[in-house]
Amino acid sequence: MTYAMLGEFIETVASVAIDDRIRVLILTGVPGAFCAGTDLADLATIPGGERGVRGRAEDDERWWPLIACGKPVIGAIDGPAVGMGAELSSQCDLRIGTPQARFAWNFVHRGLVPDTGAGSWLLPRLIGPQQALRLLYTGAFVSAEEALELGYLLEVVAPERLHERAMELAQAVLAGSPFSQQRLKRLVYEGLERDVRQHMEAHVEALKACFRSDDHREGVTAFLERRPPNFTGS
Repeated sequence: MTYAMLGEFIETVASVAIDDRIRVLILTGVPGAFCAGTDLADLATIPGGERGVRGRAEDDERWWPLIACGKPVIGAIDGPAVGMGAELSSQCDLRIGTPQARFAWNFVHRGLVPDTGAGSWLLPRLIGPQQALRLLYTGAFVSAEEALELGYLLEVVAPERLHERAMELAQAVLAGSPFSQQRLKRLVYEGLERDVRQHMEAHVEALKACFRSDDHREGVTAFLERRPPNFTGS
C-alpha cells in the first residue's frame, strides 16, 4: 500500500458513503493476497517525522474510512493481511476468510504502533485485551483457524467459495432496512466508547428516527401484506 494508493482508497470509500445506490461494501484483494501492509520503499521517501500521520486525530474518515463509511462492510480475505492490511480488516463489520488468510499486526518489528489506531482500540474490543496485546507485542501471525477461534473471523470458506459467500452475506444484509442499518452501525461503534446512559440517549434518538422513517412504515406494511419489504433508506 503506497501513500498514493491509500489516498485513492480513502476517496473511493468516501464516495461509497454518499452513493445511495450502494447498500453494502465488500472489501477484498486478489486471489491469494489481501494487503501486505505499507510499501516500506515508498515510506522511506518521506521524512520520519512526517510518516504515517495522515491528518488530525479527529479526521475519522482518513484513519478509519471503512467505519466512517456508515454502510455495512464485509471483508473477504484470502491470503496475508499484514500491518495496514490487518488494520483495514479490523475495520470491516463482518470478516470471512479462506484457509490461506493470515493476519499480523507486526508494527513492533518496525518500531511503530498500529498505524491507523484500529489495532490499539478496535482489536482489544474484538478479541479481548490479553489476546490483542499478545498479537501487538509479538507481531505474531494468526492463522485463519486461530482467527476463527478468537472470533476475529466469522467464517472460513474454501477460496473458490469466498466471493460467493461474501455475496450471500451481502444479500442477507440487503434484506434489512438501510435506514436502521446506518444507525445500528453508529450505535455499535460509538457505543464502544460511551457509558450506558450516553448510549441509551443515542439509542432513544435513533429509535425515534426509525419510527418516523419510511423504512419503518414499509417494514410494517410488508409484514401485514405478507410480502418482502421494499426499503428505500429514508
